[in-house]
Amino acid sequence: AGKPPMFGDYEAQRHWQEVTYNLPLQEWYFNTTENDLNYWGLDYPPLTAYHSLICAYVAKIINPEWVELQKSRGYESPAHKLFMRATVLVADLLIYIPAVVLYCFYLTDGSSKKKVSTLCCFLLYPGLILIDYGHFQYNGVSLGFALWGVLALGLGWDALGSMAFCLALNYKQMELYHALPFFCYLLGKCVKLGLMGRGLLLLVRIASTVLVTFALCWLPFLSDPSQALQVVRRIFPVARGLFEDKVANTWCSLNILIKIRSILSSDSQIYLSSACTLLAVLPSSVRLLTKPTFWQFKLALANSSLAFFLFSYQVHEKSILLAALPVCLLLNDLPLMVIWFLQASTFSMLPLFLKDGLLVPYLVTSLAFLFFSIYLLSALEHCSEEELRLGGYHKLFFCLPKLDLACLVRWKV
Repeated sequence: AGKPPMFGDYEAQRHWQEVTYNLPLQEWYFNTTENDLNYWGLDYPPLTAYHSLICAYVAKIINPEWVELQKSRGYESPAHKLFMRATVLVADLLIYIPAVVLYCFYLTDGSSKKKVSTLCCFLLYPGLILIDYGHFQYNGVSLGFALWGVLALGLGWDALGSMAFCLALNYKQMELYHALPFFCYLLGKCVKLGLMGRGLLLLVRIASTVLVTFALCWLPFLSDPSQALQVVRRIFPVARGLFEDKVANTWCSLNILIKIRSILSSDSQIYLSSACTLLAVLPSSVRLLTKPTFWQFKLALANSSLAFFLFSYQVHEKSILLAALPVCLLLNDLPLMVIWFLQASTFSMLPLFLKDGLLVPYLVTSLAFLFFSIYLLSALEHCSEEELRLGGYHKLFFCLPKLDLACLVRWKV
């Protein structure tokens, strides 16, 4: 879990449950005698805080010591670790896994056997498994909401897709990595439909959905402007620096030769990283605006997230997960390249895994992912639908279209 006095991310997640359960909402993001922000203070948007509160209520029922104010600091036990991992699993079962299943079955080409292989590779990605279940985080929630957004846009439900992505953004601010492609795709689609007709109506509907979703997420903090401003300050902690630990991005690599953090002021570092990020993401964004197809949207998501990871400000090792999700969307199109990237992205987090004592789980999950990826993407073509027992899939999703929607939405010309 970690060493005192901070104990690690396991303690951070537990502490947020302690804070949200015991303190009034108005104190969650403020430094008080009962809430020391220097000790794992909340630094994520409101949906993360609400999720912590829900988990805290369950923890309180099981064992009140887990969320006891002040006295539970640094608490660690096998039972509590099991509880924390169970909360991750429940969140994945509710949000992330259903989105992956529907995406693989409805927005990918090929036979049912190939869709099953894509699904298994998607779910077996070791990076997300190790970070969420070993490092104790809930990245599957924000990534799951983002994937629901992708799924909705792929099916033509633009307002619902906008709402889903807003939920992702209000759970973790790092979803800004994916924000520009969502914006450009939707705006490009509105322009294509005509801003004096159907396009204008769609734009108004999307804008209204976004505003209402944000207003509902932030509603408890909007009564007092100082509350909302404090939340914004907490979720954008520019004082932390250009990058953290040993992250495989441009600034950390360049720091070996040029000590940028010593040469440039904090403001200059922000301007430099912002300019580089914008330049890197601009070509795919302009392309998406002029040609808003679902295929270009997926490519733009991958490009944008990688641009942010390589050049943006305050990048952590775990941020590579934000690039891994859109890359996973291309599993069906570029399987070997995607498998290589997912393995490389997991390896890039090795220093973090070593710090958490996850070397053996890293080796096991990486080898298992490689084996199943190669096996599934080749050998599954020789299996029949009866052998894979896919009949239940048609019964389970009887209310959804039975068409191969991938051919309708990719528009890969």
